[in-house]
Amino acid sequence: MFDAIYVQNEYISMKKLIFKKFVGDVFKTFIIICISISLIVWVIQAVKFLDYVTEDGHSFKIYFSYTILNLPKIIHRIFPFVFFISLFYEITRYELKNELLVLWANGIKKISFINTVIIYSLLITSFQIFLGSYISPFSQNKARDFIRNSNIDFFPSLIKSGKFIDTVSDLTIFIETQDEFGNYQNIFLKDSLNEEKTNNENRFQIIYAKSGKLITNDKKKKFRLFDGKIINNSNGDITNFSFDRVDFNLDKYTSKTTVYPKIQEVSSKELLRCMYYIYKNKIKEFNSSYLTCSKTIMSEIIQELLKRIYKPMYLPLIGLIISLQIINSKENKNYERHKVFIFLITFFLIVASEFSLRFSTNSIHGFIFFISFPILLFLTIYISLITKFKNKI
Repeated sequence: MFDAIYVQNEYISMKKLIFKKFVGDVFKTFIIICISISLIVWVIQAVKFLDYVTEDGHSFKIYFSYTILNLPKIIHRIFPFVFFISLFYEITRYELKNELLVLWANGIKKISFINTVIIYSLLITSFQIFLGSYISPFSQNKARDFIRNSNIDFFPSLIKSGKFIDTVSDLTIFIETQDEFGNYQNIFLKDSLNEEKTNNENRFQIIYAKSGKLITNDKKKKFRLFDGKIINNSNGDITNFSFDRVDFNLDKYTSKTTVYPKIQEVSSKELLRCMYYIYKNKIKEFNSSYLTCSKTIMSEIIQELLKRIYKPMYLPLIGLIISLQIINSKENKNYERHKVFIFLITFFLIVASEFSLRFSTNSIHGFIFFISFPILLFLTIYISLITKFKNKI
């Protein structure tokens, strides 16, 4: 009896060791692919974000902070694809190197191997839910904070002779020439006076100056203008006066970069809270510094929460389908065809999850399909496998 117990314990220890090695290999491949693809996508986005410096006037410090904080969003988006590729690659490699054959020869049941893949998938699913529900929206909102709280540090470099500049909101600038000392000639400014508008008022101010220069003191920016005229228009009533020297303050102007947070940048807690207030018809009582809660964005909120919390539930289904590779060995003449079929089905499933998410809030049928499809398909496949391997468990 003691010999039987010893043999059983040895078998269990060997089984744990083999599965630990397999999961370790898959996870290492997952990390390598995730880092590689994330960096490629991040570099491409970083080039696009250069507009924040070249066109919107933000500093390189703001630019680098913003781009780095967008990395969690990138990882979250590529997560299903990286999981798919890493798991598919390792199972294929194990088969080609006869390592799966060694598993079966040592008494490891195929259903036990599939269960290990499912457990690994569930762990990855838990991390993606955490990444999408907390880390990604937090980092995106933090990135938006850098834009929101920054001033137009590179404003002087954006001013070019003979070109209309509308980098900042509500202000248009035209400068005819600029000398090597930083002095401007023939300056035109148009301020739309948005802050002073009420109801349907149409107000703007035009300033012309023969010369001027940009003054920066203690991070404050202003145009010092000489020998010019100011024209004020208030609903067609025009007044004007001349000046010898005037300082035009630039601190009140901000970049045209979007500073208000998007739905994907709002915390899951705030989105759930907004849904609760809408459901209770207490929207007027909802108080948030960066989310305007209304029934018009209800579908967007539901879709965003589904993407964060429920869409990762497709990962166990992906893991289960990929593990179907072990049904046929490489000696089987249909092995390559079977492997390609599984690859295409899994790829189609990832694409389908994206499309079904977009239609999930269009109708009750779309919502039910998105929720039920991964669960029903997973149970169907898994029950079929149990039936297939029941004599080998």
